Amino acid sequence: VQLQASGGGLVQSGGSLRLSCAASGSIFSRGGMGWYRQAPGKQRELVAGITSGGTTTYADSVKGRFTISRDSLNTVYLQMNSLKPEDTAVYYCHLVYAGMDYWGKGTLVTVSS
Repeated sequence: VQLQASGGGLVQSGGSLRLSCAASGSIFSRGGMGWYRQAPGKQRELVAGITSGGTTTYADSVKGRFTISRDSLNTVYLQMNSLKPEDTAVYYCHLVYAGMDYWGKGTLVTVSS
């Protein structure tokens, strides 16, 4: 399984970005997907997750601003609105299935004040 994340960049505070993560392999539709982030000097944290059945979960810090979704093929998205400087981090796509964890390379999101 390979995960390819894209969509990061530089945006001003209050702006929006949409991250995408395309997964190869047949287990995508059966696995739980998520986005994590890691800011400089901080631990990696869960931002949002979505199960194979479509149930979502969000970190308190992003509720009401971020939306995770997935299509029926192989892509999971993270729509990020009302971005804040504290959202600046490297964002990682994650897939879990049958007790196995898969990570994509990160994509950098920088929010300027």
